[in-house]
Amino acid sequence: MLRLGIVGLPNVGKSTLFNALTSSKAAAAENYPFCTVDPNVGVVEVPDPRLERLNAIVRPKKKVPAVVEFVDIAGLVKGASQGEGLGNQFLSHIREVDAIVHVIRCFEDPDVVHVMGPVDPVRDHDVITSELALADLAVVERRLDKARKTARAGDKDAQAEVAVLDRVIAELNAGRGAREAGESDAAIRFLRQLGLLTAKPILYAANVTEEDLTTGGGRWLGALRAAVQAHHEEADIVLFSARLEAELAELAPPEREEYLKTSGVAEPGLDRLIHAGYRLLGLQTFFTVGENEVRAWTMHRGATAYDAAGEIHSDFQRGFIRAETVGFEEFVRAGSYKVAREQGLVRSEGRDYVVKDGDILLFRFNV
Repeated sequence: MLRLGIVGLPNVGKSTLFNALTSSKAAAAENYPFCTVDPNVGVVEVPDPRLERLNAIVRPKKKVPAVVEFVDIAGLVKGASQGEGLGNQFLSHIREVDAIVHVIRCFEDPDVVHVMGPVDPVRDHDVITSELALADLAVVERRLDKARKTARAGDKDAQAEVAVLDRVIAELNAGRGAREAGESDAAIRFLRQLGLLTAKPILYAANVTEEDLTTGGGRWLGALRAAVQAHHEEADIVLFSARLEAELAELAPPEREEYLKTSGVAEPGLDRLIHAGYRLLGLQTFFTVGENEVRAWTMHRGATAYDAAGEIHSDFQRGFIRAETVGFEEFVRAGSYKVAREQGLVRSEGRDYVVKDGDILLFRFNV
């Protein structure tokens, strides 16, 4: 399951976003710092109209969407890496997620205090980025001391580790993240094993007014985008209005669609946030269909039918024989798996078949 950690300064809209995501009041959304002490966790369905279409065609006993777990982590402050505001406790929560959603306040409201004074998205970005980098720097320097001692004795693995860690320190000192130091897949895996915060993929959620949402961002977005690009080669900025999302969460689906139309918004920010998380981590969806259930599954792009079998059950993978495969559009045109097979649309694929987004798979296995 994809696990996204929501971080940011206090009172930027993190908890309001979390409540809207989970359509609940699980996270406190009070107007004071550190109203979230322990991380709130919510499981959210991945919006996918293809699953709804399959459900309407097959009419199974149940429909099971893919899900994302969101973790609402308490607001960080300047000095968090040194323990300010219970910073070390909060930073440890970030180490446990797959990717980071950095919520940045891009709206003014005299009724919602900002812990650092006037609204300044670039300053807020830099504060959180610096605190994550400082926390990582302490970890890397300790690891580097040990690696250098081993490297001096001629250990080649330690020498390679020293080279990677030296690159990390250079990136951190330059104000960037450890993710920029991963020159190979092996280096990236090593950095993630260290639990480095800045090695985690990151996307930004800019909390704007409803008016700025419909016009494309507002007066702060350009400067924020420049600050983000200076720290990352690529990083999405998803615009959302926490206030609008909170109002949408209170409505039934038909009313929600009507409210979006009248607001001039094509798609809820929460949906765009989840889709951005999938793109960030290189994820895609495949489906299984049957009389009992229609289900969406999450896997990495470029993974194989053998990998997909393991997502369902270890027995499917262990006894893998083949995967009977049909594309989503072909299945919809056929109207059923039976007709798709009769029309020759169902292919028999081996374990090395690279699964495509939207594939419908039926696994044959023997254990």
